[in-house]
Amino acid sequence: MRQGGAAHMRRRGSAHTYAAVLGRVPAPGLVLGGVCGIQFGAAFAPRIYPQVGAAGVVFLRLLIAGVLLCAVWRPRRRTLSAVRGAGWTVAGAGALLAAHHLAFYEAVRHLPLGAVATIEFLGPFVIALAGSRRPADLLPACVAAGGVLLLGGGGVPLAPAGLALAAVAACCWAGYILVSARMAQRVRGGQGLALAVLGAALLSAPCGVAQAGAALLDPHVLWVAAVVAVASSVLPYSLNLEALRRVPPRVFGVLTSLEPAAGALFGLLILGQRLAWAQWLGIAAVACASVTATLLGGRRGTRHTEGGTPARHADEPAAHAPAAHTPGP
Repeated sequence: MRQGGAAHMRRRGSAHTYAAVLGRVPAPGLVLGGVCGIQFGAAFAPRIYPQVGAAGVVFLRLLIAGVLLCAVWRPRRRTLSAVRGAGWTVAGAGALLAAHHLAFYEAVRHLPLGAVATIEFLGPFVIALAGSRRPADLLPACVAAGGVLLLGGGGVPLAPAGLALAAVAACCWAGYILVSARMAQRVRGGQGLALAVLGAALLSAPCGVAQAGAALLDPHVLWVAAVVAVASSVLPYSLNLEALRRVPPRVFGVLTSLEPAAGALFGLLILGQRLAWAQWLGIAAVACASVTATLLGGRRGTRHTEGGTPARHADEPAAHAPAAHTPGP
């Protein structure tokens, strides 16, 4: 009992230390750190494409991230069995994660990272615009459409196969946002996410093993995959979770709208992927459209209490907020 109590105290001490460190960082810095981590991991992953391919990277990244998240959240079987439908919700989230990651990383083989991140971001963007009723809500859609046209015809040719894969990733990401919102309501903390990521790793295992084989055990491959898993999954989730305790979902959505630009920047710095000026303008247009949609959604879903304090409707989905519960692309 004493040993168990001592271990519990050590875990609590570590958690308090971790929270104290994050508490010193401004909330916008946490969100931007998560954005940079996601796109850095996506740009770092192609280092091992020649050895294991995109499917091998996806399998290792999800497996390592799933193990780490399970070690942190320690999901219990009775937690899922106690909530009706929670198991199926987690399974659906894992399937969407696996499909999204496979499509995203395969798309990066054909397109610049900035282009993939921009097209993939259209999934959350459509979620943010869902339910629009006012003419003003059409403005972000028009701006985003113009940005996509600039991206596709701006100078650097974009392979049709890459565009199709990025579109699949966008659809899977939108579906995962909807499913993860339900999962967050049914399963407390990060237990659902940990199990979903581990389930996604198991679903992607056949593709990863078939493509990479014994190369999955190469020390260099494992090291790079561990960096990608921590940078793109564990770190962003931890930072975003802490940030959402201090900023409204609307502000969080505005900051995460910088992901397409961050993807283009890391693609340039790490992978040497250059885009034409018109394509940079298209990426900026999609980011601005997402910011506008987030702000309009926040105003549409905000009412004032008797004391004059803004409050969101209970049934209003926070634009981009579910992304905080996700391990990122």
